[in-house]
Amino acid sequence: MPLFIKSLPILHFLMGFLIGSLTLAFLLRIILTWYPKIDLKTGLWPILFVPTEPVLVATRKIVPPIGGVDVTPIIWVGLLSLFRELFLGQQGLLTQIMF
Repeated sequence: MPLFIKSLPILHFLMGFLIGSLTLAFLLRIILTWYPKIDLKTGLWPILFVPTEPVLVATRKIVPPIGGVDVTPIIWVGLLSLFRELFLGQQGLLTQIMF
């Protein structure tokens, strides 16, 4: 059996963990928009700020705030959910290759 096929379960797990973690981080960023006085650069908040902000800044250049509301974290939650379903879902590509 080729090495790629043997490593698929590990790749499947790691991709699931990474996509799940990023989805959770973007969901927390959505919740934190309700509290604009929180400084995301202090305390434990950089754990959320550092991995998500570069992606959000790039997306904000394409999709500006709508009515003063930043919708970019919502867009990324949707994209990550789609990506997870396409690759790791019950009928996903990696899942189908593994079985």
